Amino acid sequence: QDQITLLDNLFLLAGLRYDTVTEDIDDLERNTSDSQSNDAFTPRIGLVYQPTENLSLYTSYSTSFVPNSATDRSGDLLEPEEGRQFEIGARAALLDGRLSANLALFNITKQNVATADPDALPGEAFAVATGEQRSQGVELDVIGEILPGWDIVANYAYTDADITEDNSGLEDNRIFGVPEHNVNLWTNYEIQQGDLAGLGFGIGINYVDSRFGDNENSYVLEDYFLTNAAISYRKDNWRAALNFRNLFDVDYIDSSEGSRLIENRPGEGFTLVGSFSIEF
Repeated sequence: QDQITLLDNLFLLAGLRYDTVTEDIDDLERNTSDSQSNDAFTPRIGLVYQPTENLSLYTSYSTSFVPNSATDRSGDLLEPEEGRQFEIGARAALLDGRLSANLALFNITKQNVATADPDALPGEAFAVATGEQRSQGVELDVIGEILPGWDIVANYAYTDADITEDNSGLEDNRIFGVPEHNVNLWTNYEIQQGDLAGLGFGIGINYVDSRFGDNENSYVLEDYFLTNAAISYRKDNWRAALNFRNLFDVDYIDSSEGSRLIENRPGEGFTLVGSFSIEF
């Protein structure tokens, strides 16, 4: 991989990766075995243009290759997952560089994706390859310091995730477990002067839109909204904090295994986490 300066404000990033893998599997319980060898070249390339010192415009294209360790009902290994991603975006430095913002449009296509076998019984872990899946959308990230002592981390993502090729009639279904809208916000303020200097307060929210629980889109995991908070105190080289997760003890389903017959995991209820750290 190398980064090349084409002009004073124009940069090229290019890289090439080679993977080779051999997999062997023996399932004594089912008395099956399988072996396969695969290799691939995965290039990546990106271009960054800086019209001003505080603004960067970029585009990138990359590919991926990931071996599948999952097996199907016959005990055979699935073919490696392959993907490609195209992205364009802009990065800006705001408030004299204290705050940074990133806006990105992306398109990701994956093939041979391992997902839970919809016909699996409770306790079974068979997998199937859904053919081809595509995720595209937009992400906005803001992170940094608004004022001295006041920090913020914010993220919004819109994702259109669909099955584009499949042999079992699932084309155009949404990929299970992927929300259309996802919002995260965390802000923290630490008092800078006076007798209370070092005392900090934080609050944040997580919103996850409704998602399908399986690729058949036969049932829905409802959306949820969580509130989190924190209080901390910093002095010299030590810091103590209390973090309050899911402050209002909201009941929600965090994720599924892709089938109503296997597992739909509930999210954590109200959780209190204490921490103490010292820097040397």
